[in-house]
Amino acid sequence: MMSEQQKVEAFAKEYFDQLAPYVRLASVSAKHQHIEETADWLQQKFQTLGAKQTAQWHEFGGSPMVFAEFDGQSERTVLFYNHYDVQPPEPLDEWHTDPFEPTFLPDGTVRARGISDDKGELMSRLTALQYLQDHGGLPCHVKFMVEGEEEVGSTHFEQYVDAHKAELASDLCVWEGGSVNEQEHFNVSGGVKGILAFDLKVQTADVDLHSSLGAYADNAAWRLMDALTSLRTPDRKLAVDGYYDLVAPMSDSTKQAVAKMDFDAEGFKQRAGLRTPFLRDDPKLASVNEPSLTVNGFNAGYNGSGVKTVIPKVATAKLDCRLAQGQTPKACFDLIRKQLDKNGFSDVEMTFNLGEDPFRSDLDSKVYQTVTDVAKAVYGDDNVNVVPNSAGGGPQAPVANSLNVPIVSVGCGYYGSGAHAPNESLRVKDYQTGTYYMVALLRALQ
Repeated sequence: MMSEQQKVEAFAKEYFDQLAPYVRLASVSAKHQHIEETADWLQQKFQTLGAKQTAQWHEFGGSPMVFAEFDGQSERTVLFYNHYDVQPPEPLDEWHTDPFEPTFLPDGTVRARGISDDKGELMSRLTALQYLQDHGGLPCHVKFMVEGEEEVGSTHFEQYVDAHKAELASDLCVWEGGSVNEQEHFNVSGGVKGILAFDLKVQTADVDLHSSLGAYADNAAWRLMDALTSLRTPDRKLAVDGYYDLVAPMSDSTKQAVAKMDFDAEGFKQRAGLRTPFLRDDPKLASVNEPSLTVNGFNAGYNGSGVKTVIPKVATAKLDCRLAQGQTPKACFDLIRKQLDKNGFSDVEMTFNLGEDPFRSDLDSKVYQTVTDVAKAVYGDDNVNVVPNSAGGGPQAPVANSLNVPIVSVGCGYYGSGAHAPNESLRVKDYQTGTYYMVALLRALQ
């Protein structure tokens, strides 16, 4: 006789075809392609699944937020957050299959744009919901909020959450997804770092100059590089007064979780082809609770083929800061501006692009322990990796602040999914087991 896990996993594979049209919708938010069509498809799917109510929220502009609510047997409510927008598929010539046609491969993966980030995750959750409805009904109330702007900064997300907090009221928010790591351990993450993205620009002349004048005429590229290096100490820390003072101390349970976290240092170096030493002796601690400043791109002068001997008049750079708990985008932006001025670079312009606060759930809370206990029951006691917060970002803080709800990130991705890259994929076995985990979690939360 089949176990329930085997039944759920078989159902997940069979039900995939009913959700595959979702992946075929090329909902690229950067180009605003197929956004309304995808939102309509989702709302119709929620209605077909028997939602008590569905809605598309439009009042703040941008891509519509899709909402659905399902009644359950208990008063407890789980809120799922996902997003229906995806990254552009380019460069198309690096794809081995059609990016918007889910393709099952002999290695046990299914390939498509968004299959990992984030459509496959929502499909897994919808499959778990359908299975439970077919086998006695939902054990608790379930709500979904699915946005269409995550890949372009969730521009209107906070406004929608704040305006609809009554509809979104819940006891737990399960975030967009998760994964198993390189050790095949299931990650349970309780939060995110924050992010600040900004541009720098400096202009040293009205026109580009002949490089023969470089003995006495300044160069915008050198000027901006000097400004950038002034923000970093010789040991590669941030040289910004007051920056680290904002970082909140970690709780004892967070420190213990960090100490137990998986991290294959040599494996990471090999996979990335890393040619330089780690910046920190403890990369696990750094990934959870240390801020960073990253130069994402730098542009100045001539970058074409051949030779052009020129002194560029303008130099620009794109940067982001990953923020630790306690820091905020505005406070960090202001500190960097103040430091540049202090260092003699008041001529360097700063332009704010994006900001999201960090967030971390209480690892000692009862509901977080339930999430972890169910993971151990499904994946094995020694196969669960508790991560206090991911090194990446996301708009979790507005949800936590508006709804006063714990947030956890779990899902069916894997370390080699290649989200945002060509040939993005999902392993079928992770999809199946992840669906069973969602079934077990909803039952445990009853």
